[in-house]
Amino acid sequence: MAAIYTFSLILLSLVMCLQLSYSAVDTMHHGSSLSVEEPKDVMLSPNAMFSAGFYAVGENAYSFAVWYSEPNGRPPNPTFVWMANRDQPVNGKRSKFSLLGNGNLVLNDADGSVVWSTDIVSSSSAVHLSLDNTGNLVLREANDRRDVVLWQSFDSPTDTLLPQQVFTRHSKLVSSRSETNMSSGFYTLFFDNDNVLRLLYDGPDVSGLYWPDPWLAPWDAGRSSYNNSRVAVMDTLGSFNSSDDFHFMTSDYGKVVQRRLIMDHDGNIRVYSRRHGGEKWSVTWQAKSTPCSIHGICGPNSLCSYHQNSGLKCSCLPGYKRKNDSDWSYGCEPKVHPSCKKTESRFLYVPNVKLFGFDYGVKENYTLKECKELCLQLCNCKGIQYTFYDTKGTYTCYPKLQLRHASSIQYFTDDLYLKLPASSSYSNEGSTDEQGLNCSSRTIKIERTYDKGHENRYVKFLVWFATGVGGLELLCAFVVWFFLVRTTGKQDSGADGRVYALAGFRKFSYSELKQATKGFSQEIGRGAAGVVYKGVLLDQRVAAVKRLKDANQGEEEFLAEVSCIGRLNHMNLIEMWGYCAEGKHRLLVYEYMEHGSLAKNIESNALDWTKRFDIALGTARCLAYLHEECLEWILHCDVKPQNILLDSNYHPKVADFGLSKLRNRNETTYSSFSTIRGTRGYMAPEWIFNLPITSKVDVYSYGIVVLEMVTGRSITKDIEATDNGVVNQHLSMVTWLKERQKNGFTCVSEILDPTVEGVYDEGKMETLARVALQCIEEEKDKRPTMSQVVEMLQESSR
Repeated sequence: MAAIYTFSLILLSLVMCLQLSYSAVDTMHHGSSLSVEEPKDVMLSPNAMFSAGFYAVGENAYSFAVWYSEPNGRPPNPTFVWMANRDQPVNGKRSKFSLLGNGNLVLNDADGSVVWSTDIVSSSSAVHLSLDNTGNLVLREANDRRDVVLWQSFDSPTDTLLPQQVFTRHSKLVSSRSETNMSSGFYTLFFDNDNVLRLLYDGPDVSGLYWPDPWLAPWDAGRSSYNNSRVAVMDTLGSFNSSDDFHFMTSDYGKVVQRRLIMDHDGNIRVYSRRHGGEKWSVTWQAKSTPCSIHGICGPNSLCSYHQNSGLKCSCLPGYKRKNDSDWSYGCEPKVHPSCKKTESRFLYVPNVKLFGFDYGVKENYTLKECKELCLQLCNCKGIQYTFYDTKGTYTCYPKLQLRHASSIQYFTDDLYLKLPASSSYSNEGSTDEQGLNCSSRTIKIERTYDKGHENRYVKFLVWFATGVGGLELLCAFVVWFFLVRTTGKQDSGADGRVYALAGFRKFSYSELKQATKGFSQEIGRGAAGVVYKGVLLDQRVAAVKRLKDANQGEEEFLAEVSCIGRLNHMNLIEMWGYCAEGKHRLLVYEYMEHGSLAKNIESNALDWTKRFDIALGTARCLAYLHEECLEWILHCDVKPQNILLDSNYHPKVADFGLSKLRNRNETTYSSFSTIRGTRGYMAPEWIFNLPITSKVDVYSYGIVVLEMVTGRSITKDIEATDNGVVNQHLSMVTWLKERQKNGFTCVSEILDPTVEGVYDEGKMETLARVALQCIEEEKDKRPTMSQVVEMLQESSR
């Protein structure tokens, strides 16, 4: 009975909480209004996902807005999706949002002036305003049993596009000034006159298009200008489609979550997603993968750099100083203006810097001396960009009349030569005032004088009563929150884990990887699945980019397998940083290994016996993890020295694994392989005789690799010799080793690679040779598992 009584009290409390929490207005009718002075004057969508009302955007500055509802009431930094008066906030006293008798919606400031209006006139008494579940604020007129839309916020967006909100030729998304300043910024998403969806920078001094890349024709950028419908929309599952043939899917496509596409304050379009209110937003798509290519991001005479860990940084070029300490949009100004006389000017070399626009001309096949001479002849020349083009094999000179949109990346083949006074002592190490992007965070303060009037006891009673009700509502909200956490916490923990595991794992564009690898020019490896190239990413990380040969795999299947592999984590497993699935291109991005492959190190005798044993043990641990410990059962199917890479400390990292080899852990054999996998010489007999494939195929390959490390012989070279008519001694060597094994390897030195110098632990080497021979048994059931291999090798180390 006590339990039932307690439950009844809790249920009653919940009911009271719901009644108090949902006291917000769901519909406004003729003559009703919302006051800036009443925090509870809020409209709520039927699904409680969106709220509308007054919100502080500065000191004594309020906007009427729509925002995502949060479980803890009004957060200090809400997620706004629409604003009526972003550039003209109203006062925190006496301002009202009203639906007049003539059907017009108006926002009045404290002095009664109209700040914003829908300019709607209707004689009907059935006009009403409601907030839909989609986040759309809609003014409707009931007419003949149906509602006619007179006005809706979806037709006049600010900086955000919500799912199912149609973006038309009349729409614009204008960025905010900063994360804290909601007034209109410098960046706009719109349909241009050629019917192409574009991004425009309209800064304090100059303006220009920057997306798609302005030097590309629409068709080269994958756009079409032949459809004049000019319409775009993002659906609830995360797919965006535009009439100019531009389309994308978010990285979490298919999930039913909260989403919003926003023209961000830094000039990038991004889609943010989260599962429910109160959770942090995560980026699931963005238009520009290179933030420094966004125009005006650091202002004129400045340099933009980007690092994944620290983010985007701005710094003044040598000889320049910040123009506005609180806003990088205004850039930098000269400390000393250079003279127009040639003899009074000099050039400062700043490597790996690219600038866009404001050229005096494009001078091809110019020498550096000729380029400098041209700039000296121009009084308003600020410097030159000197660029080498691999395709032409020549340099091109760009005299710069303004220094704008400058960015620095290590692999740029562009160099900047700044024109400075000859008497100056600036160097390219002087631009150290590097700071994070911090646009204006203006605080808006509106001064007003009010008559306080005469207070009475009745007013005081109302104040105390409202305070008491507010306290009760907070208590009820806490009770609701507590039970929601108890009931949903366990369900969400798995998803949180998955998100955490994928941190740092991202999708790259094909153009980004092509630029990072300098057009796929530096090959560092090659295999049956594809070619590996060295590259430098935008955050300066050196990466290995594998370009897969077989691009016929469906994108959905490819992404499913890549995301699965991205969740694997082992100290001896090569780390995957991301992927590219764009059209016919399929690429994988891995961490770069300084010492290359095990094959090269064996051949060059760079490994002593201690390193060889440690490499064998580390590789065994990794394969045991793949076979028995990770959630998905993964066979490598191509274990060989070329696929074992060594980092700066010669620690092994197994590479080239996983794709098309994932299976359910309940399966004990792989019966669905349509082709033989692996490399000749390292392949287990099961592949040749069409026997069931199990994890023992990797064990066999591992045994051959260990024998190569022990003996110094290459099975690949033995096979090539046999193919060329030379007697192959590999099998006879294995037979001889097995004979020696019966006698306990009393002369282990006889089988070791004689070219490797230095002392060795005889017990470890005997164990390594014995384990290798067990791994290459013809019958798979006689081979140990990889976890057993690890145990045997670890036992010899004790």
